[in-house]
Amino acid sequence: MGANDDVCGTRAELAAELGAAVAARPLVNLTGPLGVGKTWLAHTLDAQRVDLSRPHRPNDLRRAVTGADRRPLVLDGVDGPAAIESAAGALDDAPAGHRPVLVLSRRPLRAARGWAGGDLVTLAVPPLPDDEIAALASRAGLADPGARDVVVRLAGGIPLVALAACRAMHAGATPTAPAAVADAVSVEILQRLERELPGRRRAQALRLLAAVGTADERLLATGPDLFTDLAGLSLVHRTALGLTVAEPYRALLDMTYRWRRPEQHGALLARAARYRGAMLTGSAPPELRAELVEQSMLLTGDPVVREVLFPPGRPPVPIVTAQGTDADDIGRLMHGWASLKGFDQRRTERLVSQWLDDDITGFHLARDPDGQPIGLFSLIGVREQTLAGVEPLLQQHTEHLTAGDRGGLFLGAAFCPEPAVHAQVLRHILRQAVTNGRLLVSTADPGYHQLLDRLAFRRHGEIRDDVYRCGRAPQVYSNDFTGTALPSWLRRLGAAATAPLTADGPTAAHMTEALGNLHTPKGLTGSPLLAAAHTPTAQALRAWLVEAVDALAASPAAADAEAGKILRAYYVDRSGTHWQVANRLHLSRATYFRRLRRGVSALAARHDN
Repeated sequence: MGANDDVCGTRAELAAELGAAVAARPLVNLTGPLGVGKTWLAHTLDAQRVDLSRPHRPNDLRRAVTGADRRPLVLDGVDGPAAIESAAGALDDAPAGHRPVLVLSRRPLRAARGWAGGDLVTLAVPPLPDDEIAALASRAGLADPGARDVVVRLAGGIPLVALAACRAMHAGATPTAPAAVADAVSVEILQRLERELPGRRRAQALRLLAAVGTADERLLATGPDLFTDLAGLSLVHRTALGLTVAEPYRALLDMTYRWRRPEQHGALLARAARYRGAMLTGSAPPELRAELVEQSMLLTGDPVVREVLFPPGRPPVPIVTAQGTDADDIGRLMHGWASLKGFDQRRTERLVSQWLDDDITGFHLARDPDGQPIGLFSLIGVREQTLAGVEPLLQQHTEHLTAGDRGGLFLGAAFCPEPAVHAQVLRHILRQAVTNGRLLVSTADPGYHQLLDRLAFRRHGEIRDDVYRCGRAPQVYSNDFTGTALPSWLRRLGAAATAPLTADGPTAAHMTEALGNLHTPKGLTGSPLLAAAHTPTAQALRAWLVEAVDALAASPAAADAEAGKILRAYYVDRSGTHWQVANRLHLSRATYFRRLRRGVSALAARHDN
């Protein structure tokens, strides 16, 4: 990202902090991931600039550091081994009192091999908020709200990614094909990485790593030298299972590989799933099992699982156990959760009060970089002291699911408006469940029903009462994650991933007919759907259809939410023809009818269940 006006209003505080640091310290390191805007910030200074991504003679660099010019010296592109060595050599030889030097690097200099240290202050450049990425896309000439939404979803707060996505769509890629946009973005990412990782073989290894999520040498099928080269990349981190690519770059490279080579991508995921499945044994420590289960979910390739749990994201935020002083924040966030889901506030408040009284540490808070709570979940240990707060959401299933010493964790609520953090919250819950060995879930959210079905949880059915007064009773699910239960769960997980996303057949045809007759007097009186116990009358069926459409539109899966909005606009609101609705929702004709069929099938599947 160069010096331009695209984001000049978004980094004023950091620019001021940078100016103050450079004025006060001889050596400042401005660090942040590829494309986050380090060069733009450096251009806010009156400084001399040297780009170390291009060759420089050592003596010229030393003279630049020790010269009479007292303006700051900006050393940009200090990322590859050669650039780091050049910068380190020039600064090691510099006498005390040399001019201020600002070093721009993707990784902190203190993490660089060969860096001697010294009097160094480090400033990190964070990704931009989503609203600022959307504004950036608008200034880049994207008038289509759907196109801007794609930019925000892919960018993960990285301006370089956002602008590359805008260029891709100006060049003809459409927002209905985000993988094609991601491909164009990935080309720019790999070009920027050349000084760190030259060569096509290394670039392909990076794509493979992005596709499988995490990999050791054997899974990646590389020798130790190439593996070490990958580990040295600024986009790559070491984890318990091997190397992983940071978001949003991982998701972008993965989408690109799947778009370019779908058959090879599927074969790679299948091979990786078999390899990781063999490691998921009862003898593996619980913490390692949690890592393996998380990767196994990614390797299913299931679009719902990937979209909800592994979207293009941002750096992870802290998730901490709640303390007594967090009660007000918990109440505020749970109020937002109830409003979003259409739940009765008083009923929700009673449940929350019970959970707080039982054990406030059952709540966990996700905090933004400033420490403010932005999401939460309630994960209650099932034991005699907490059954009073659990029973209203399990009801007739309580005795069966809590009998004896089975225990486990009960998920009461999970909420975060930001999709990337929401995904992190859900993955954190599942990791806790694996470590504990068992998870019980009671949810009235159709989007979560679909996710839990795709994750091969066991569905026990509805409870008797509409606890939240939202027009639908919660469904109860459970899953065992003990070492002995994991092999059978993996088999179910694989089967669920290859099953159709929704049900088709007679019910889908009846559903289309019922939606078409939604506003016709006596139009629902002859519907075959009246044979179901939960829609016994035309009035009940009409209410069920409207509620089901609204619930689908609120799904955490973007494709389902889009389908729900189509059904709402065309059938419930009757706000135009198919073409008019498609145009208003910024969808191509093909995507519109694909989403329409998906929505009808989703409602049919829900009605059958």
